[in-house]
Amino acid sequence: MTVSEIIEQFNTLNGKPGLFLQNLLAAQCFLGQADGGAILRLIGGQKADILALYPHVKNDTPVPEWLALAMKYAHESNQSETAIVKPFKPADTLYDHPVKSHIVTVTIMVPDIGKTIAVFLLNVHNEEALEANVQKLQLSTGILNYSQSSPVQQNWQQNCLRLRQAMETLATVNQQKKFTGAAMAFCNEAAAQWQCERVSIGFLKGRYVQLKAMSRTENFSRKMKVVQDIESTMEECLDQDTEILVPAPKDSAYIDRAANALSKFYGTQSVLSVPLRHEGKVIAILTLERPLERHFSIGEVETIRLACELCTPRLASLYEHNRWIGAKIGSGCRKFAAAFVGSKYTWTKVIAFLCCAAILFLIFAEGQFRVKALFVLEAAYQQVIPAPFDGYIETVDVNIGDSVEAGKTILAKLETTDLRLKLTQSEANKSTLIKQALAYSDKNELAEAAISREKVKEVDAEIEYLNYQINHASLISPMSGIVVKGDLKRQIGSPVKVGDVMFEVCPLEALRAQIHVPEDQIFDVQAGQEGELALVSDPGRKIRFVVEKINPIAEVENQRNIFKVQVQLGETYRGMRPGMEGVAKVTIGKRRYAWIWSRKVVNWVRMKLWL
Repeated sequence: MTVSEIIEQFNTLNGKPGLFLQNLLAAQCFLGQADGGAILRLIGGQKADILALYPHVKNDTPVPEWLALAMKYAHESNQSETAIVKPFKPADTLYDHPVKSHIVTVTIMVPDIGKTIAVFLLNVHNEEALEANVQKLQLSTGILNYSQSSPVQQNWQQNCLRLRQAMETLATVNQQKKFTGAAMAFCNEAAAQWQCERVSIGFLKGRYVQLKAMSRTENFSRKMKVVQDIESTMEECLDQDTEILVPAPKDSAYIDRAANALSKFYGTQSVLSVPLRHEGKVIAILTLERPLERHFSIGEVETIRLACELCTPRLASLYEHNRWIGAKIGSGCRKFAAAFVGSKYTWTKVIAFLCCAAILFLIFAEGQFRVKALFVLEAAYQQVIPAPFDGYIETVDVNIGDSVEAGKTILAKLETTDLRLKLTQSEANKSTLIKQALAYSDKNELAEAAISREKVKEVDAEIEYLNYQINHASLISPMSGIVVKGDLKRQIGSPVKVGDVMFEVCPLEALRAQIHVPEDQIFDVQAGQEGELALVSDPGRKIRFVVEKINPIAEVENQRNIFKVQVQLGETYRGMRPGMEGVAKVTIGKRRYAWIWSRKVVNWVRMKLWL
């Protein structure tokens, strides 16, 4: 059986008294979130009759431990007009465990039975939740007691109708899964239940109240005057942390200036603002408006208060969790910070604390000071391979960037056809000259024979030179490395002269970096300092280096003076090429962060002031 069905049965008292009390107890346990309850009638001494028990148990079941203790408290509650709260610790609970259960006794007037004692078992974790649940039990009991004592409110069915209004409002809110829908449903249902022209709800955001929903209105702007007036009325209720009713009762002591302005400006309305509390704190304000002739009665105010108490946990939960991830993180951080610095002006305190910590960090903390500058890879030395003689390019076997081995890799070949023809002709001339020298010797012509022998020597020298040229027609690198110059494949067949540079080979181990240090930082760089550099083509790999030499003369680059600093690399790898660029950082030493981050600005100011 649902709570709405239980309350519906209160409209008719034709049922059995036991069933009525059972339904009444079930509704109270639901409203007060009690684990169990009972209605007792005192019969003298320390005895009491159990008129109703929730949850229902069989007759042969022994009386629960908490109920046996509650019977003793019932006689004490009979002498008091307020609720009595007593701690309850079961016998099987360890002695060092904190008390989480409490027994609450409330005096209640039941039709046709008279004065009875309602006892409840509450299981809560903090004082705020305990106080809230006790208030709900007192509110539900107060409506029933008021129907028996007030001559104006003797109609029992009318009081049951008010309780049903609160429960129907809760049921409407519970059907929604999004905060916007729940807030709109709450306002629309409240407007329908209490015949209001407008019902608005605003939630606390920082120190101000922001309107979130308005009955029968899907879209509204916070720049609208009516919205600003409603928010002012809500903030007036928030500041005083009390319900504000206009027209105000004669004995009221609150300030209702904003509420009066809202009432008069929009047609003399009756205005009621009710704070919504969650975990002992006001999180939202509900403002109801309806014609002045239908003034909010005390009974209606109590019913609206009960409806707000029931719907607040659901609305608070949706408002807290149905937000984008950034808002959730911000709210969680604020709660965490509030635990250390307090709930008031939390962000101001946190920012002030962080600023102080940052100042202390800058003044006293130290870090590595590094000079940052661009660099270029260059070769410490490289092998030039020129043309060995005048000729024509026959083949080119390498491209720029290819690796070559010393004495093995052929870079290119020059044509040798003409050289071989000349060699054949020279060898024929040599044979002829040898025969002539022999003939002159046989004739005893010694002078002519000597001349012929000298000519043979000349031809031998020519043959030797031609063989040298033919043997060196294939260009071979004398060292291992990478070809950095020599894109000649498009020049096959073109002539070359002796000494023309055809190829340049650079060994990898001969690479070094040249750092271009700005003039304002060169004073900090010294020979022997270490650092790291990273290539633009491979920024994830850091290469250590040692400063070798600082060029004493500045050079102009991009309209500023720079000093070239040569460094020795700690390692090289195959992907490195001369001409590659990147960023280098020279480690100078530890300095305070305030000095590191303000150094350039301070130097600039000093120079400007000095000039």
